[in-house]
Amino acid sequence: MVTTKPEGRAASWPGLNREVSASRYDGSYKRSVSSYISICLSCYLPIYLPQSLHNLSINLSLLFISIYLSIYLSQSVYVYLSLFLSIYLSISISYYLSTSVSSYLSIYLSIYLSQSLNIYLSIYLSIYLSLLISIYLSIYLSIYLSQCVHLSLSLSLSSVLSLSLSLSLSLSLLSLSVFSYLSIYLSIYLHLI
Repeated sequence: MVTTKPEGRAASWPGLNREVSASRYDGSYKRSVSSYISICLSCYLPIYLPQSLHNLSINLSLLFISIYLSIYLSQSVYVYLSLFLSIYLSISISYYLSTSVSSYLSIYLSIYLSQSLNIYLSIYLSIYLSLLISIYLSIYLSIYLSQCVHLSLSLSLSSVLSLSLSLSLSLSLLSLSVFSYLSIYLSIYLHLI
């Protein structure tokens, strides 16, 4: 007699069904036990572990959090650090340059102004003093000569002497100013060479 397997359904073997159900039960049981153990360990290990291991776990968790935050916030931190560094560097460089530039400018301006003021003052003082001296000398000589000599002679001599003295004094003082200007210019030129 030929026995055929029923079509559309798996053959029902009582022992095989028991083994499959037992393996399924064992897999679900193992998963539930492992999840329960992991939950218990995660909840109770920080309490029952020694203090050093607890501190180690806290430090490791803080380390992982800091690494994660540093990776996550790397772009924003980079932007803030670049801004801070740029502001700090610009302020420090501007302060340094302002002090150095101000010192250089003050030295240069003091030298330049002292030379220019010296030149201008020498020329101005020479002209002013020559005019004053010529005026005072002409008045004094005219008065003195008018008392000593006749009036017409005194006038002619006083005019001639006043003109000659004023010209000579102005030329001498101007020559002194030109000499001072030339000496300053030569000293600057020789200093630069």
